[in-house]
Amino acid sequence: MPGRDIQLVNEEVYHVFNRGVSSQTIFNCDRDYFQFLDRIKYYQNGYLSIGYSQLNDLSLAVRGDLLTKLSEKKNFLVDIIAYCLMPNHFHLILKQKIENGISKYLSNLTNSYTRYYNIKHKRVGPILQGKFKAIKVENDEQLLHLSRYLHLNPYSAGIVENLKELFKYPYSSLIEYYNHHKGICQTDIILEQFQNSSSYKKFVLDQADFQRNLQIIKKQILES
Repeated sequence: MPGRDIQLVNEEVYHVFNRGVSSQTIFNCDRDYFQFLDRIKYYQNGYLSIGYSQLNDLSLAVRGDLLTKLSEKKNFLVDIIAYCLMPNHFHLILKQKIENGISKYLSNLTNSYTRYYNIKHKRVGPILQGKFKAIKVENDEQLLHLSRYLHLNPYSAGIVENLKELFKYPYSSLIEYYNHHKGICQTDIILEQFQNSSSYKKFVLDQADFQRNLQIIKKQILES
């Protein structure tokens, strides 16, 4: 399998993404999405003693104690800045914290989810298209526009019908940015560049229809 074209460097930010084999659906129901979201948070931690599937075999008390200790240690492979899950692909914006942190994180995350998915659907083999893709974010301006692109994805693709529903989409970090919903993202990296969360909302909405129309045009070109 060919190597990645760029080197992943500590304290740098990357847009990381992958999709299902042959663009097949990888999230079929709410449970699938939430299983992936739980793993996004869990595998952020370095030096885990057990995998996610083993975690769920523990009693509630023991599991709660383990998760609390991991949270207190803050021994992270990556910082999670933003994410968006779509039916056949996912996007993450990550900052690498330790050497090979992003690669280890994505390997743990996707391998664990693949095992869950294959057991649930009684299948074998990969569900994702080879290695994940990673693009370095070069500056703050690019980061802001990238976060907007991610958060608009459900609207651009027509998964949500309108912008009101976009802000209720449960599989994106937009809820953390606008509703001050405590989650898994380091939102301050982006929000500190705005006066408040309402300013960020306006920033996202300003390009909503343009991005949706562009998506429609791209789809028409591909189908023509």
